[in-house]
Amino acid sequence: MQLTYFGHASFLLTIGGVRVLFDPFISPNPLAKDINVGAIQADYILISHGHGDHIADAEAIAKRTGAKIVAIAEIAGYFGAMGIEVIGTNLGGKVVLPFGTVHCVAAAHSSSFPDGSYAGVAMGFVIKANDGQHKTLYFAGDTALTYDLKLIGERHKVDVALLPIGDNYTMGLTDALVAADWVGTREIIGMHYDTFPVIAINHEAALAEAKAAGKNLRLLRIGESIEL
Repeated sequence: MQLTYFGHASFLLTIGGVRVLFDPFISPNPLAKDINVGAIQADYILISHGHGDHIADAEAIAKRTGAKIVAIAEIAGYFGAMGIEVIGTNLGGKVVLPFGTVHCVAAAHSSSFPDGSYAGVAMGFVIKANDGQHKTLYFAGDTALTYDLKLIGERHKVDVALLPIGDNYTMGLTDALVAADWVGTREIIGMHYDTFPVIAINHEAALAEAKAAGKNLRLLRIGESIEL
């Protein structure tokens, strides 16, 4: 399993040669100016909710690559009307795909399209890979700390969690460390931080706080790829 960070909450997860892109907000992000969006390949695009900082590049990438968009029914309908192939789902649903399974879980956050229209409710995703390593990754989306996260830890064995840590619009790091406890992992990859001044973080302080809590926090460089 390889994970590449494109900034904000956008990642590319490669499982057994299948490319899964999360929440593509790249071209409008000045911190990701060195990323060539036109070179990104994807087979599936998973979208957690409808805000512009999570769907900005979804249409262009899906149309260029032929990727299928996996999202809640309202978002699937929105992109399906553009002629994009979609897989609609909803909270509690499980989608079986060539790389494994996608469990749709609750995220405590708002959701609307850039024009303000209704985009369903926000979700997170629990990805269980079928590549032989059988690792489980939790992509939290923009969630706040909520007791729903305890259900994830009870129902799944999470190896690594991608958690928002920027505060203000999502939970901050202190709550994210509690969330990691509740979902049952010590491995955290931070997201949804630094993109805007209001969610800028002190990296050294964040790493120290996570270490003191017994967690391994990774703050990836934009464009960096790691093996999970």
